[in-house]
Amino acid sequence: MSLAALSRMVKFEHSLFALPFAASAAVLVLPEAALDARRLLLVAVAVVAARTAAMAMNRIADRAFDARNPRTRRRELVTGEVSPGAAWALLLGSSAALVAAAALISPLCGALSLPVLAILLGYSYAKRFTWAVHLWLGVAQALGPIGVALALTGRVPAAAVVLGLGVGAWVAGFDVLYSLQDMDFDRGERLRSIPARFGVQGALLWARLLHLAAALGIAGAGLVAGRGPGWLVGSVLMMAVLGAEHAYAAPGGKLRPERIGAAFFTFNAFASVAFAACALADVALRVAPR
Repeated sequence: MSLAALSRMVKFEHSLFALPFAASAAVLVLPEAALDARRLLLVAVAVVAARTAAMAMNRIADRAFDARNPRTRRRELVTGEVSPGAAWALLLGSSAALVAAAALISPLCGALSLPVLAILLGYSYAKRFTWAVHLWLGVAQALGPIGVALALTGRVPAAAVVLGLGVGAWVAGFDVLYSLQDMDFDRGERLRSIPARFGVQGALLWARLLHLAAALGIAGAGLVAGRGPGWLVGSVLMMAVLGAEHAYAAPGGKLRPERIGAAFFTFNAFASVAFAACALADVALRVAPR
């Protein structure tokens, strides 16, 4: 076993989805934020540790299903590239890192990290009992920007809540699209998901509505916080990329399953990084001499 195999197991590169919106949440609360290097480092550690713990839990919980699913039977925990012991060690270590980083930020953050961790890890079992599993993931992701705002300011401004709702809807929407790959498998295994419950067209409608809510929430957060043109440009860009993602994965409303993987990673990674760049540019425009 290698660190590379562990990294592949939890798709460490998908932190690209989380860190840019953590930076965007920081932009929202800039006037009140404590931005010393120690605090920012702890926030970054907490964000990455939370995502790593959630992914490790998902791989552990789904190991038996992954072994039976043709799409996932080459995953590292199934093939033996990563042992169950190593996966559990990564889960426990990243969970501890999340709690420790949060506690070092403030006692309140430390206390709240435990229920947040429970929500994150509980997602891995939600498909056993509810088709709203994607919304559960959305709630878990919505806590990210809210937690960043709390860590940097000691409170939760309304703009951070709105951003959290937008980010949660964005993640839930692309999770619905991604799970279309496993619709038939989920039905056969009696696992619950929006595609398994509503079919292809119903799932595509759910994903579109969630991504519309995401675009409105992300733009609305900037309005609530009084952000400027950079945030607005980023919001328009986000909406355009989400539209392009749907047009690519399901042109004319007809699903192209072979395109879902690229739509999931390429479009969403670009959207999150590009939006964060626009949010940071908004700050630069405000402080630039006139």
